[in-house]
Amino acid sequence: MEDNNVNSLLIIENDEAIGLVTDEDFVRKSVAKGLDPKKLRILDIMSTELTTISPEKDIYDALLLMRDHNIRQLPVISNKKVEGFLKDILKIQPELIDLVVEKYELREESRKLEETDEDDGSNGFFSKLKLKISRKRK
Repeated sequence: MEDNNVNSLLIIENDEAIGLVTDEDFVRKSVAKGLDPKKLRILDIMSTELTTISPEKDIYDALLLMRDHNIRQLPVISNKKVEGFLKDILKIQPELIDLVVEKYELREESRKLEETDEDDGSNGFFSKLKLKISRKRK
């Protein structure tokens, strides 16, 4: 990990992600316990409970998942195969914050319009019309 300047490794066996090991795992599960990291196997310290995301999800969903699970690495998995690996998204691309805020605002606006439609019994017609008009203006 040090030679390649990375802080995490996705452990793959038979094309399937079976675990994740981070620099924090080395510290908490070996060094802090007085164990010699050179004598440990990756299998002894890796995390096997992986939080993953599918490639069909967008970056906003990935950010929420990472925030909610307090993780910095997120494997992208499709049909049990690794498609990618997201890590430290905002650290690498801080401009994504603006996109996330914009997407959140759109989702929130859409949710509020749906609630209004439920209250007035319009079956969503007016909110869809309003949403289309507001998107055209932008």
